[in-house]
Amino acid sequence: MYYYGGWGYYTSMIVLIPAMIFTIIVQANIKSAYSRYSQIRNSRGITGAQAARMVLDANGLQNVPVNVIRGEALNDYYDPSSNSVNLSSEIAGTSSIAAMCIACHEVGHAIQHGVGYAPIKVRNLLVPVVNLTSRFSWPLIILGLVLSTTNAYGSLFFNIGTLCFVFVVLFHLVTLPVELNASRRALKQMRTIGIVDDADYTGSKKVLRAAAMTYVAALATAVASLLRIMLLRDRN
Repeated sequence: MYYYGGWGYYTSMIVLIPAMIFTIIVQANIKSAYSRYSQIRNSRGITGAQAARMVLDANGLQNVPVNVIRGEALNDYYDPSSNSVNLSSEIAGTSSIAAMCIACHEVGHAIQHGVGYAPIKVRNLLVPVVNLTSRFSWPLIILGLVLSTTNAYGSLFFNIGTLCFVFVVLFHLVTLPVELNASRRALKQMRTIGIVDDADYTGSKKVLRAAAMTYVAALATAVASLLRIMLLRDRN
């Protein structure tokens, strides 16, 4: 039997508070780092799109296009299905330190794809599964909680919803090393092909480190949410 009130409910809410506070701090940190280094021109005066193209070509990835997309900065992404780097107009068209390092981070994913980096293969396999399970996990969990007092199927729905959420946590767990590795590859490539000076490199590390913490926060929140689900169980 499960219940959606009493000690289990309030305790389950409390476990989320540290993750929520951590997420707020992380978001403020990345906004601060991006705001600072988006105002500082990089030493080579190259745009994000130019930096991405240079790193791609240096790694034999001339077949990977760099597309300019609509949307705000920090919504840039590498698309494995089309094998393309997609940059917002702000990142693609400006010559700031922030634009350069963010563009090269997305190229880091293209390099991962090109060399067959195992964690990104796992993450790509999980994407369609997580798209489905993330949609149904909480509705099934809530339905299970509601039905548990009147229906024998409540426990079944709750357990299926919990299993769905486990896949969400697994996705965040796999995503973290993928993102950290992409940043390391970006920084190494920027140094190797000589598109950064010491100031650029230092600023790039700060921006990418702040960005990486968003994935740490996402994982922490997912784990806290799973713990919350477990605490909602009233085991007799």
